[in-house]
Order: sequence, then C-alpha cells, then structure tokens
Amino acid sequence: MEIKIKEVDIKKMSKLDQSKTPLFSVLKDEYAGNNTLPFHVPGHKRGKGADQEFINFIGEGPFTIDVTIFPMVDGLHHPHGCIKEAQELAADAYDVKHSFFAVNGTSGAIQAMIMSVVKPGEKLLVPRNVHKSVSAGIILSGAHPVYMNPEIDDELGIAHGVRPQTVADMLAQDSEIKAVLIINPTYYGVATDIKKIADIVHSYDIPLIVDEAHGPHLHFHENLPMSAVDAGADICSQSTHKILGSLTQMSLLHVNSNRVSVERVKEILSMLHTTSPSYPLMASLDCARRQIATEGKELLTKAISLAHYFREEANKIPGIYCFGEEIIGREGAFAFDPTKITFTAKELGFTGTELEDMLTADYHIQMELADFYHTLGLVTIGDTKESINQLLAALQDISRRFSNQGRKLTHKLLKMPQIPEQVLIPREAFYRRKIKTSFDDSIGKVCGELVMAYPPGIPIIIPGERITKEILDYVKDMKAAKLQLQGMEDPELTTINIIEES
Repeated sequence: MEIKIKEVDIKKMSKLDQSKTPLFSVLKDEYAGNNTLPFHVPGHKRGKGADQEFINFIGEGPFTIDVTIFPMVDGLHHPHGCIKEAQELAADAYDVKHSFFAVNGTSGAIQAMIMSVVKPGEKLLVPRNVHKSVSAGIILSGAHPVYMNPEIDDELGIAHGVRPQTVADMLAQDSEIKAVLIINPTYYGVATDIKKIADIVHSYDIPLIVDEAHGPHLHFHENLPMSAVDAGADICSQSTHKILGSLTQMSLLHVNSNRVSVERVKEILSMLHTTSPSYPLMASLDCARRQIATEGKELLTKAISLAHYFREEANKIPGIYCFGEEIIGREGAFAFDPTKITFTAKELGFTGTELEDMLTADYHIQMELADFYHTLGLVTIGDTKESINQLLAALQDISRRFSNQGRKLTHKLLKMPQIPEQVLIPREAFYRRKIKTSFDDSIGKVCGELVMAYPPGIPIIIPGERITKEILDYVKDMKAAKLQLQGMEDPELTTINIIEES
C-alpha cells in the first residue's frame, strides 16, 4: 500500500530537454569517439599505461573519458560549455535557481554551503545530530554553532527531525542567529515538516540551509516526503550517489533564492574543489540527472513498491521488526521515506551491529548502517524483487536458527547525552594547543577533538565543549556495544586530546 505524503505537484514542466547529456555526450562522441591522441594528464593515456588487471576488471570505457580540463570538455571551476549546460539541466530538473556539480560529495557541498552563508563569529542554528561534515564546515567558516536537540524516539532509540516549534523557540530566544541548518530526511528516512520550518526561518529573513544528502529522489515522486527545494529551502545539497544512479562521490548543490549569492557559492566551491575533478564521475552525474528527470516516476514507483513488499514480508518473520509509516505523527516524524528499510532483531537477542555482521559473514549481504538496535538498508532504483527476496531469505534463516534459543536483547537504550557547555567555538578550539590525557580522567576538561558515532556521523562531543561524566559513560556504552567511534586521534579512545589550560 502506498501512502501519499505530500500534496504538491512533482515538479513544474521542464523548460529544457532533459533527455540530453551534454557532458557525457562530448566525452563519448567528440573526445573518445574521434580517437583523440592525448598528450595531457592523466598519465595512463586512455588506459594504455594503466594496470592490466584493473583494466580487465572495469573495462576500457572509463579510461577513454578520463581527461583533464581543456576547451572541448569544459572546466568545472569556470564552466562555459558542456559542464555549464549540464548544471543548467540539473537546475531545470529540480526547478531551482542554480545547481552545482559537487565533486567532493555532499560532505564538501555542506562545507561550501555553511561557508557561503555565515561569516566568522556569526551564529548558525543546527541540530545536534548533524553529520561530521557540518562540524567541519563550522570549523572552516568560523561560525558560532547554536545547537538544538532533535526529537528522540524512545521506542526505536533513534533521533528524528527537529520540530518546527523548536526552531521557532530558538530563533525567538536569540536574535543574533544568521542562518538555520536542517537535516531532511534523516539517515533513517524520517522527515520533519520542512515547509513549516522554511516559513518560520524566512519570517526572520534569514536563509535555510538543508542537508538533504538522503533526499535527491524526493522531488520526483508524490509518495515521498516533500523535498527541500519544493519546501523553499534557500540552499541544499543532495547525494545523488546514495539513492540515484551516479557514481560514489558525486552530489548536487542547489541555490534556490536570492538570500544566497550564487557567485559566493561558486567562489567557495572553487576554493574547496579539486582542480582535477574526475570527468567519469561528473559524466555519471550528468546521466543520473537524465535518468531521474525522464524516468524517475516509474523507477521510484518500483523502488517504493519493493520497499513496501520487503517491510510487509519482514514483519511476518518471527523476531524481526521493520518500522514504517506507523511512526508518522510521532514528535519529529512528519513524513517517512519508505525506501529506507530499518529493521531490528532485538527479540532474537542481537544488536544491530551483530545482525549486520551476521548478514555479511553468513549471507554475503552488506547493509548500510548499524546502530545499537537496528540495521539499515536502502531500496533504490537499482533493486529487484530478487535482491529483496535474497535479504528476506537471510532474515528468515536467521530467525529459524535463533528464534527458539530464548535470546532477547535487554541492553539499556543508548540515549545521546545532554549538549555540553560550549567553552570555545569549534574553530578556536581547533587551533588551540592540545595535550593528551586519559579519557577516564578527562571529566571537566575542554575537548580538543571531535568524537562521533559513524555511521551515521553524529557528534558526541565537539572541540571546545566541556567533557562530562554523562559523555564518558555514553562513550563506554558505545564501545561495549561495538559501535564505531571516529574522529579522534586514538581509535580506542583510551586517551583524548584536550585544550591545554593557560
């Protein structure tokens, strides 16, 4: 059963010919197709100098379009030809003012968005459960972060979105906030009321930045949550490689209002982007845009149907539960993307990490993410009934193997600790002198490095914040659950860098 989540048209009629792939076509037809003799980088010279085993595995095609910047193939930093046209087609497909190809992924795009909108020392309102790239963007920009808590689902043990009222309250309390950043949707596919938040933010005449890494498909189907571009976000970034058909690393950055300077974004991206962007990767994005613009409704209808089929069948398996649209209406859960399949085997006695490990080791199935209770996967336009049935068969076998053993997960719920005191803004902390100390002895000290659970990249403590006993206990629980900690110098976190006291 498909549930209509939004009441907007999928998009306006495209003004441009979305069947065109200007960048890919130039590479394929005008460069590779005419056997151009290369005396330019890269040194493999259309594959002739590349490792033969690698060529045998991936084929010769990618090498023939792996080029550098010259007039025929345009340049990403100052596009005037086929790349310019490809970006214009992306903007037309998403019905936005301007679109940029982001070759450093959404992580790089997020950093560029923050640096484009806020100046050093200016306040940026952000949810606590941001991706590590947001924290990096705050450090790079010198912004002063003001954190707000997302809504925590006690039953599921995950964070949903930030409520519109939370945004309204925070803006009413602090008139110095210059911009707001929101996640839409979350890693788990849960979306907030992004339209209402946009209206609240714009009532203060400040820009709304949206990390829409997991929503490049939302704009193209009415049975998915509203996309940031349709809600009126001023600037947003999307990981086309996560859900759509581009190669890994490629993303889009959209500017959608006059509150954000396109020229400023262009300048910042030019600072952050490599001067040697991968043309095969950019060509894949050009083609992925064509695919979603011309076939998106049909492809996404199939993916949504497969996701509903998986959820219905998975919930028939003893000991397995996959949540879905029933969570809509809970705090912070205004809408839900059914293509995210998040399931638990806690009734069989397994953590999400243990279930993920079992699926990998015993069934050669690699999931996307695991937290304490859940394992998460994506149903995309690349899935089939066969791939879904293979995952279902693995879960059925796990249930058969363990459902009669009387196991049940009784571990306590891992709740994120309270937001600690911010002693220094992240950029100041980043450049301060650090010393190493035992993590057990760090209570009361000012943290000098980022500590996060990744995936999904949620900071536990950020440079410049004071370490508390609650944080210490939470990290120990994370380690006991065998969840991955990243960002710190000591991977075991027996020691931690703190700010040296003056």
